[in-house]
Amino acid sequence: MSDSESFIEEVNDEVRRDRLFGLLKRYGWIGGLAVVLIVGGAAWSEFRKAQSRAEAEALGDAMLMALSSDENGARMVALQDVSASNPTGNALVAMLAAGEAQRTGDLDIAAQQLDAVASDPEIAEIYRQIASFKSLTLQGDTMDSGMRRQGYEALAMAGSPLRLLAVEQLALMDVASGAKDAAIARYQSIIEDAAVTSDLQQRALQVIVALGGTPDLENLPITGN
Repeated sequence: MSDSESFIEEVNDEVRRDRLFGLLKRYGWIGGLAVVLIVGGAAWSEFRKAQSRAEAEALGDAMLMALSSDENGARMVALQDVSASNPTGNALVAMLAAGEAQRTGDLDIAAQQLDAVASDPEIAEIYRQIASFKSLTLQGDTMDSGMRRQGYEALAMAGSPLRLLAVEQLALMDVASGAKDAAIARYQSIIEDAAVTSDLQQRALQVIVALGGTPDLENLPITGN
């Protein structure tokens, strides 16, 4: 490389460096801001996690304290003073309170607590379904059978985590109303379902036999515990 070519190359390098420094001076704040945002976001995330843990621990301690009494009535009253900072926490408190009301024989109050959870759109679907199922079960002797059946049919829809338990309750209603064949058909659908547990499968098999039916055992899935 000649001296002139070397000189031109050095000039080009200087020009590129000058341009780079100029860009850094003009836009370097963007990189700094990005670093601040990343670090700040990580710090905020850790703060929220720590805050959520603290809130969960405080709620757990409050519930344990409320349940520490030996008297059901006192536990129910104490639970009324427990509040959470999120809908899920309040749903758990309400379901505990419903359980205490049930133990004292206040089934109407228990059902009201559970229905409030089941109808709250801010609460996660799984808790709403559990509350609805427990409410329907509690009101077996007082609720209109048509309304109970509608409630269980809603819970028996595909994709519901309580689907098979709801089908079992519908089968029990069929038995109570004398619809033996319909009950056997429901129990057969239970024992053939891939999601059935071994305990539920055994119950369904026993009821089919008790009703005078013959369970079809060819398509039974392998069940877990």
